[in-house]
Amino acid sequence: MRKIDSRAKDLAYFLDWLFSKDSIADKEVSRTTFWRRTSWIWNLWPIAPYAGEVSDVVFLDGIWLKRDAVVLIACSKEHILAWHLAQSECSEAWAALMLRVPAPAMLVSDGARGLAKAAGAIWPATRIQRCTFHAASQVKRYTTLNPKLECGRELLGIANNLKDAKDAATAASWLVGYNDWCMRWERFLREFTIKDGKRLYTHERLRKARRSLNALVQTGQLFTFVEMAEERGGTWASTNNVIESRNARIREMLRMHRGLPLLHRIKAIFWWCYMHTESPLPPAEILRIMPTDDQVEGLFASASNKHKQDDGAPEEYGSGIVWSEFHMPTEYRQ
Repeated sequence: MRKIDSRAKDLAYFLDWLFSKDSIADKEVSRTTFWRRTSWIWNLWPIAPYAGEVSDVVFLDGIWLKRDAVVLIACSKEHILAWHLAQSECSEAWAALMLRVPAPAMLVSDGARGLAKAAGAIWPATRIQRCTFHAASQVKRYTTLNPKLECGRELLGIANNLKDAKDAATAASWLVGYNDWCMRWERFLREFTIKDGKRLYTHERLRKARRSLNALVQTGQLFTFVEMAEERGGTWASTNNVIESRNARIREMLRMHRGLPLLHRIKAIFWWCYMHTESPLPPAEILRIMPTDDQVEGLFASASNKHKQDDGAPEEYGSGIVWSEFHMPTEYRQ
């Protein structure tokens, strides 16, 4: 008698649970039965297909799971384009992600370290837009929401007004206002004291806030969306809201299934990203092409034969992920 392969059905059952708010009890099966049917799925790695389409705008961000584990994600306005597991948001990690996506006309990010360098190497013609919401938030971290000094109160107001700069006229007005503030408070921000032979600026936090805005103004990354609208027409994104909303749903999924080992949390993110690509394959086809743990280069080849810690990593690796980097293949395994 031929044995019926129910793995595709079990995969669909597993993904329905993973993306829902249901507990195992809500599935009306025992915990033992649920894990007997689905535990093998954690051995699969949902690898991103190469994104062949060219998007006008690509949004980039990362989800941190541990100090040395971050999933970098690229998406368009419509769907997820690519993702990459790395130890940090360094230029090499961002470059690995960008290599999977055709160069867009503009990218939007929250100013992650190493991203601009990677874009210059992989997407040299792509314009960079710094998320204006994050730019304002960075200023507010230095000024606080209730500044004691008049200089800080004025700068906080300028940061709050950044959201209202939506076209060439309002952007120019914002730049004039910011330049006036810089000139008016220049001498005030130069005040310092000498301690142990070192110069300590009296208003260092305000200087840092000014420095963060100066860097964006000088590189032209603050109002790229305005320039793109003038050059190409249409409306261009000024914030990272598109990918932030998707990341919020991923974080909610992880909260609903809190307690998963680290490797399972990583794979949960991979599954969410894959199923939100433009054309995810049906479960039966996924099982045919997706690699398993021992088929992925750089992953623990002998993990199944070694004692694992609470986060899913082999004991010999210490705590968390310590591999040099997880490099995904450029194409599906056929």
